[in-house]
Amino acid sequence: VQLVESGGGLVQPGGPLRLSCTGSGFTFSTYEMSWYRQTPGKERELVAVITSVGGRTNYADSVKGRFTISRHNAKNTVYLQMNSLKPEDTAVYYCRGRRGTGNDYWGQGTQVTVSS
Repeated sequence: VQLVESGGGLVQPGGPLRLSCTGSGFTFSTYEMSWYRQTPGKERELVAVITSVGGRTNYADSVKGRFTISRHNAKNTVYLQMNSLKPEDTAVYYCRGRRGTGNDYWGQGTQVTVSS
């Protein structure tokens, strides 16, 4: 089982960035997928989640209206479109796939830095 994030980097405040996470070794379409982020000294926090059935989404208050999570099951990929980025969005972003109990996988993380 593997989750591989990509798309991180340095972006100016107000700019956009799209993260991707591609899964392998499990039935991607049956998993709830989510994005988390973490900064040094802080706990990992949930950013956005998308269900396996129906594609319902939910967001942290801090990113509502700016970030959009989506999934393409045929490509085993979940995306996080981030717009109007702020310096406080700087973090390592992690992808997570979860189904029931005992099926819980994380990616290695990708750094996003918002700075001028």
